[in-house]
Amino acid sequence: MGFARVLGYFLRLGTIGFGGPIATVGYMQRDLVERRAWIDRRDFLDGVALGQTMPGPLAAQVAMWVGYLRRGSLGALAVAAAFIAPSFLIVVGVGALYTSYAGLPVVQSLFYGIAPAVMAIITIAAIKLVRMTDRRDWRLWTISALVFVLTAATGSEPVPVIIGAGLLMIALDARPTHWWPRRQKAGPDSEAPPSRSVPFALPAGAVGAVAGGGVLTALGLFFLKTGALVFGSGLAIVPFLRDGVVDQHHWLTQGQFLDAVAMGLITPGPVVITAGFIGYLVAGLPGAIVATAAIFTPIYLAVVIPGRWFIRHRDNKQVKSFVSGATAAAAGALSGAVVVLTRQAVTDWITAAIALVTLGVLWCFKIGEPYVVIAAGALGILLH
Repeated sequence: MGFARVLGYFLRLGTIGFGGPIATVGYMQRDLVERRAWIDRRDFLDGVALGQTMPGPLAAQVAMWVGYLRRGSLGALAVAAAFIAPSFLIVVGVGALYTSYAGLPVVQSLFYGIAPAVMAIITIAAIKLVRMTDRRDWRLWTISALVFVLTAATGSEPVPVIIGAGLLMIALDARPTHWWPRRQKAGPDSEAPPSRSVPFALPAGAVGAVAGGGVLTALGLFFLKTGALVFGSGLAIVPFLRDGVVDQHHWLTQGQFLDAVAMGLITPGPVVITAGFIGYLVAGLPGAIVATAAIFTPIYLAVVIPGRWFIRHRDNKQVKSFVSGATAAAAGALSGAVVVLTRQAVTDWITAAIALVTLGVLWCFKIGEPYVVIAAGALGILLH
């Protein structure tokens, strides 16, 4: 089985991969492990464990891991490009239409209905993330609650708090006697990391394009930082993005930002492709390329650099404690962002009704987010 067939599979999955990260990873397990036997089940589950620990969207990380196992770092890069390309092309195309026709009443009515539906989707995601992360640990629930209040009250990006929450859990549960796990001796069951070097040239070169202008530089640096802090869920990126693109840099209005999040939910592939849409609105096609390359670069590096090391030491108490604290804080930040963004999205009784009905439908039935968003957009056109 040639690597070209692997790339073809991920190109197809990136085109039709609706349903969120869990569903997409499920497709990979079904197709690559069970049906085609292209990858060993143990190796696949190692990739899932890595994705759940490192920052970044789970589906993209598992896809990169498959490429890494097949062809090393360059394989991970090629698979990432194939998986991301379809959704990138879609958001660029929609971004071009959006910038040309955003002032038309029909487009405004469309997003009038979409915005409150997006808030319902984010609310469900926040609830699931908090439950999955905090479980029955009252300390994690306390972290989530405090970060929720902080984010809702200030509307600011709680990056130091998220990192601090991870360090706090290390201090409480896994205070280290030494910070680095001892080197294991090679044995018959130990697998050495691949000898291929990490290809920094392409990601660094893509992000290096920011040198052409101040806005592109700011976009690249901002999305590099954001990509390194997406713990727990693709939608956990929302509070970081909102604070940066709306409050700090003033690239978008609150309404435009909600439209950008909707684009990430409607398109196949990872939700963080929202970065490409934002980049296009800010600086056209160069902005879309820079933002997308920047946000996926730390995600890619988090797979290919610590990958084999992590697999050998994934039961390390310090790693597990930091991730639990950081993810609990990220869940609280996402919940707080719901409050901040709802003030913009829900402006009258119609939008309130759309938000509540969407929340009820998603809570009671398993319906894909793209269908819900499209239906809400149609309601917006009919009712506004």
